[in-house]
Amino acid sequence: MILVVCGPTAVGKTKMSVSLAKIYNCEIINADSMQIYKGLDIGTAKATKEEMQNIPHHLLSIKDVMEDYSVFDYQKDARNKIEEIKSKGKIPLLVGGTGYYLKSVFYDYTFTEESNENDQTYDDLTNEELDAKIQEYEPDFTYDNHNRKRMIRLLNKLQSGWSPGKEDYKLIYDDVVFIGLTTDREILYDRINKRFDEMLVPLIDEVKPYALKNIRSKALMTGIGYKEFYPFFNNEDSLVNVVEECKKNSRNYAKRQYTWFNNQMDVTWFDVDFNNFDNTINEVTKYIDNKFLN
Repeated sequence: MILVVCGPTAVGKTKMSVSLAKIYNCEIINADSMQIYKGLDIGTAKATKEEMQNIPHHLLSIKDVMEDYSVFDYQKDARNKIEEIKSKGKIPLLVGGTGYYLKSVFYDYTFTEESNENDQTYDDLTNEELDAKIQEYEPDFTYDNHNRKRMIRLLNKLQSGWSPGKEDYKLIYDDVVFIGLTTDREILYDRINKRFDEMLVPLIDEVKPYALKNIRSKALMTGIGYKEFYPFFNNEDSLVNVVEECKKNSRNYAKRQYTWFNNQMDVTWFDVDFNNFDNTINEVTKYIDNKFLN
């Protein structure tokens, strides 16, 4: 059995994953593309040692912010970790909100440089212009907008009439269960806003060294809660505006996460009871037991 806990930001994935890991003797594999990086702890809501509760966590803080790490790298590393954990007689549990990472691991997702003679090269477009054209087709579709080759291939596919969906790839594991955590949209947005307010002071301390040195690696320019602060440290924008921009971007990201998981993966969703989280844990464990252990 392999467990996956997914869903939007701020919905309780960390708490659920640790709870399930204790119940089912799991080791946890990170599936958040930003939590791969060392030093990006506050803005990514990385689990603290206390929150981990002595459960082994893998693929967490394994790269420097100046290093590149692709979904291709993640696919290889995560699949290796799954086999490693299974060899110990334990259950792998992947947790995170990066749908592209999860899909690459569990489906027959092969990275190729495929193209055909009718494909356009878009040499006259910048990456930002390519991104804008893709958004015209799939405004809520999650993709790697820092990989120009993949963006060009995606745009050519979209222009040919292709639309991404669950049916495009086959599941390669027959013992995996996808658990999605969800809640009312307004409740989620309120949690996102409040969490950002709570993390603001330590987050400023986390971003400051990078911003003052004008370090603009792919990791820092991708993650929400990092790039938005650069204008503040450059005296180009107010802290109030930056905070609102971060909250807005986080809310929009949560919306895209829902769209991705609904369209791309077969997820069973559970409404989170934030007043009594144990109720949600019990619902999830009952589902897992009925599906795999009976």
